[in-house]
Amino acid sequence: MTRPRISVVIPVHDDAVELGACLRLLARQTVAPHEVVVVDNASTDTSVEVAHAYGARVVTEPRLGIPVAAACGYDAATGDVIARLDADSRPERDWIAQVARAMANPEVDAVTGPGRFHDLPAVLRPPAALVYLGAYFVLTYLALAHVPLWGSSMAIRRTSWLRVRDEVHRFDDVHDDMDLSFVLGPESVIRYDRGLRVGVSARSLRGWPQLRRRMSRAVTTLRLNWAVRPPWTRWQDRIRAISAD
Repeated sequence: MTRPRISVVIPVHDDAVELGACLRLLARQTVAPHEVVVVDNASTDTSVEVAHAYGARVVTEPRLGIPVAAACGYDAATGDVIARLDADSRPERDWIAQVARAMANPEVDAVTGPGRFHDLPAVLRPPAALVYLGAYFVLTYLALAHVPLWGSSMAIRRTSWLRVRDEVHRFDDVHDDMDLSFVLGPESVIRYDRGLRVGVSARSLRGWPQLRRRMSRAVTTLRLNWAVRPPWTRWQDRIRAISAD
């Protein structure tokens, strides 16, 4: 098993400060990525200048929304493995090395890892991560019949992306990481790896409008994908895949 070339994709919309912090941490990795692709999603601040300052390759997606911006970055990536961070992700110093280790097995389609909320009071970080991220992984696992991807810390094999890229929904009413998990399907090998731990901002938890928007996107993602393959069919397919192994 050889170490794969890893492209890191980061969608950004008017988030220059957080992007700078993320890129600083990527520049200090124990294993350097093959490339960093920053997707400028109609930013009006200095996000593009920050990306260039750290040597990232910038691609432009004028249509607003994380799903279309992330997909644009995956399409543009040239590495064997496409890793994904958000602009507010804070990867550990060995995050690229951990992705390379996890994806060295060519049978693995994708990996994902846990997170912590770095900008909450220290006493609140563990329970917040347990409640929010723990609920996401458990409930989405039941909906998918396999491990879900979490967009703030994940990686997918480029060949796996090319296989499903025409099936993902590229509009802003879905959760792109959950949607990609759905289209990969229970036949894919997706693993949860604690080595891919990152810090993230807790801003996605603040305010009722933000939570309501996230819930609406979750419902839309479930509705669209269950119309193609309902949960009972997904679990049957998952059991067949396990039995075949």
